[in-house]
Amino acid sequence: MHKIQYVLALFLVLIAAHCTAPKRTESTSVTSQKPINTTATENMNGNTTPQETFFKRLFTENETTLGFVPGKMKAYNIQVIYTQINRDAQNNPTFHTYSYPGESAAYYYPASTVKLPIVLLALQKLQELKSKHITKYSSMITDAGYSGQTATYNDPNTPDGRPCIAQYIKRILLVSDNDAFNRLYEFLGQEYINKELHKKGYASAQILHRLDVYLTADENRHTNPIRFYDTAGNLLYEQSMQYNRTKYQERNDVQGNAYYDGNHVLQQKPMNFSGKNRLNLESLHKILMSIVMPQSVHANQRFNISEEDRLFVLKYMGAYPAESVYPSYGKSYYDTWVKFLYYGSDKSPVQNSIRIFNKSGNAYGQLTDAAYIVDFDKKIEFFLSATINCNTDGILNDDAYDYIGLGYPFMKNLGNAIYREELNRRKKYLPNLAEYQFNFAAEN
Repeated sequence: MHKIQYVLALFLVLIAAHCTAPKRTESTSVTSQKPINTTATENMNGNTTPQETFFKRLFTENETTLGFVPGKMKAYNIQVIYTQINRDAQNNPTFHTYSYPGESAAYYYPASTVKLPIVLLALQKLQELKSKHITKYSSMITDAGYSGQTATYNDPNTPDGRPCIAQYIKRILLVSDNDAFNRLYEFLGQEYINKELHKKGYASAQILHRLDVYLTADENRHTNPIRFYDTAGNLLYEQSMQYNRTKYQERNDVQGNAYYDGNHVLQQKPMNFSGKNRLNLESLHKILMSIVMPQSVHANQRFNISEEDRLFVLKYMGAYPAESVYPSYGKSYYDTWVKFLYYGSDKSPVQNSIRIFNKSGNAYGQLTDAAYIVDFDKKIEFFLSATINCNTDGILNDDAYDYIGLGYPFMKNLGNAIYREELNRRKKYLPNLAEYQFNFAAEN
């Protein structure tokens, strides 16, 4: 009798445990207005979380190849976001994201990664100006109307010499061209850029200046007058010079222990980055996901662009410089020029079955990349974003950054480590990746 009671009690305990156990819920509807996303979150009770366990194992197993010791993680400001993708029988994706170090991530200078949201916002603004009959191929003439501004009237890298938004986007995505970014920054205006990013939920983002040219904060608040023409030379739209009067939240973002100022005088204090661009890794990761798989984020976080423009962006994110006809780069840039994750600075031939759709950047010793990596033969796909501070001496503007010895090997080996994770990870359904197999040789 006691034995029967014991078995019955044990059975009831198991039933209760099963009913109260937390369940992972995932939506499979690609038309949902909510993101079909699950994230490994921090454990507020101090216990080891799944993502802490994952990264501890990943970093320990790959400590030698990643080129750092765990005690240096904070010093190098290493941040990593990895999103697994699981498909259902209809190829609909669901997501599981691991983040390191989570919400405690420190500021880093985003460098050229800010070009990705600028590309998307430029196409969005074109959608808003559709009634003016402007397209990404319309002639875009940039005038100069304020101190520090420069004009652009032609582009020798286009078939007919006409500058246009499509060409600027190609240059940005193929080789991370700074001048092309500046032209789109001027088309959008500082106020529009930040207002739209904040509206989409990227509240901490601040895109405040052009790249590779020194201008004052006032000069960066002023953006050039611009005109658009059709192929017959008819004026389609004229945009006067813009000035952003918005006052943004004060920041206290500093980097390093010392820096050389504009007169090359060493200043023995951290460098103030509060007036420089800011785009954290989480925002960059989500922006990348929003263009590769729009259903991965909330509807209000997506950019209002056409499907044709979305595919245009994806194509040139994945293309190699040598595959472009206009602009033509020839052998000036090797295939992996901006593909830090998985390839690092490796100039050897790329693997034909692998494509990397990404946006990277490096400046002030900070190396960053956000990528969607696919292997068409092995049916592998994943999102991976990472940043590492290669300024090992703590001095900024001394051009002594350890990209070669530290940064590029870390990026290459991290990408390969996650690739191996995916190669060994069991999946119920393999992905159909046909939508990402572009004809890269065709010009558009």
